[in-house]
Amino acid sequence: MSLLLHILFWVALVGSVTSTIYCLMVIAAAARFGVRKRREDAAETTFLPPLSVLKPLHGTEPGMERNLETFFQQDYPEFELLFCARHDTDEGLRLARRVAERYPHVDAKFVTCGEPQPKFHNAKVYSLAKLDSVARHELYITSDADVRVTRDYLRRMVQNLKDPHVGLASCVYLGTVDGGASAGFSAQLDAVGKSVEMTSGVLVADMLEGTKFALGATMAVRKRSFQEVGGFEELGQFYADDFVLGNRLAAKGTGVQMATHVIRLMVQDTPFGLSFRNQLRWMQSTRRSRPWGHLGSGLTFAMPFGLLGLVWGLLSGHALVGVLWLSWMVVQRWMQAGSILRVMGDPDWVRGTMLYPIRDLLGSILWLGSYGGDRFYYRGKIYRLKDGGKVEAPE
Repeated sequence: MSLLLHILFWVALVGSVTSTIYCLMVIAAAARFGVRKRREDAAETTFLPPLSVLKPLHGTEPGMERNLETFFQQDYPEFELLFCARHDTDEGLRLARRVAERYPHVDAKFVTCGEPQPKFHNAKVYSLAKLDSVARHELYITSDADVRVTRDYLRRMVQNLKDPHVGLASCVYLGTVDGGASAGFSAQLDAVGKSVEMTSGVLVADMLEGTKFALGATMAVRKRSFQEVGGFEELGQFYADDFVLGNRLAAKGTGVQMATHVIRLMVQDTPFGLSFRNQLRWMQSTRRSRPWGHLGSGLTFAMPFGLLGLVWGLLSGHALVGVLWLSWMVVQRWMQAGSILRVMGDPDWVRGTMLYPIRDLLGSILWLGSYGGDRFYYRGKIYRLKDGGKVEAPE
């Protein structure tokens, strides 16, 4: 029993120290990001070249009509909206056409690409390849269908490409569920995880070594950047094509930036099981894309070590110490979440902050689960992730 208590104590202590250090790093990175954001928000948006906005589509989901509409409402002098789905009967493409009818002044085009070829295991990249072939401009803004933006989105994102040495800029996002507090608990946890857990890691990485990756929810990217890393056929073999694109550009010396503009990533109100499976898929992808970084991220969680500290306290006769131990882990997760959500401008930051300790615990469970196998479920099919993040053909 004495040996077990010693193991519990030291595991809990090490994890609590590393997670506390990480929390302090997140607060510093958030402050750094806030300074940049205030400066860039105040700057004039004078760089306004023509843009091609590339939006792959596949089916519909609740809230998608509003997501699409925000792209038609952009305050920008010259841009084209390009939509691509596999087939002309795709409900997402049909929805985009209906929205476009309300904005006849916007240059919108609709194309199809057919079913992905065998070498394209990433259907989104297959759609991007088609959109690339019809785009008229050299500067692109890409975005997923679950992205919702403000009217100055194009103006803000394209400023990152003003420097000709910058080949790509992506941005962090606020996970948002339609309905807010009335949405399901699993969806709220998913949303706050996307807002805090993801952004924390991104901002700390940017602070320590610069940005050597991309977040694919939306990107400002040059047409030539895709070819610099091997083209769409190469990227189409990876599940995390965004990470590969940003990582390879950075390795070649092409500038990769994390923009200070913040978008909303809409999270579907799904049952816990489906939400868990979707989040686990991303964890599995991260483990394959950057295995050592993912392994180390296990020491950034706080709640599992706080619970171990509580168990140690109860078993060793130091119950008060155990309770205080767990309480400190809760407080530092509140500090982390509050610093991130406030600097990102989340109007509902208090509720997200209160929820985050539970999300931190769930995140640690997902992290453990990511080591459980190499298969994942996506859109009705089973895929296999290989080392390096490549995807095998569905079974």
